[in-house]
Amino acid sequence: MYYTFVSSPIGQLLLAGSRSALKVVGFASGSKARSAEPDWERNDEPFMRVARQLGEYFDGKRRGFDLPVESGASGFQADVLDALSRIPYGETRSYGQVASDIGRPKAVRAVGAANGRNPLPIVIPCHRVIGHDGDLTGFGGGLAAKRYLLDLERRYSGMFKTG
Repeated sequence: MYYTFVSSPIGQLLLAGSRSALKVVGFASGSKARSAEPDWERNDEPFMRVARQLGEYFDGKRRGFDLPVESGASGFQADVLDALSRIPYGETRSYGQVASDIGRPKAVRAVGAANGRNPLPIVIPCHRVIGHDGDLTGFGGGLAAKRYLLDLERRYSGMFKTG
């Protein structure tokens, strides 16, 4: 697995994957802080496109990502990640809404757990999932990073809807 680091307004991000697909976006701090594994090889070249698209996103010029990704997810986890990918830029959903979207309305806690295991935050926008009462809930990069991402999208989308 190859990796690199890119700077962002929410801190340094770890990018990891193969030459053909992004597999990890990791935060330098927060509950899901990630660092490169000892057997990974530093190589910036496979991540040029990812870094460019992330820069465009943080500059408010990109609302979604056009990247080959491999989440390694299957079954329920894959269903949740697919539902997250369909949440429009600048909008949010509750965990309950995501559970309903995948046809499992009682699986709210399981959706929360699957959301928390998203290996590709930002690219697969788990930050767009909030509590049923509108409160920000856990985020691997920390709540300040989640707030930043939601505010960024609100600023550039001209809207901030739930539902």
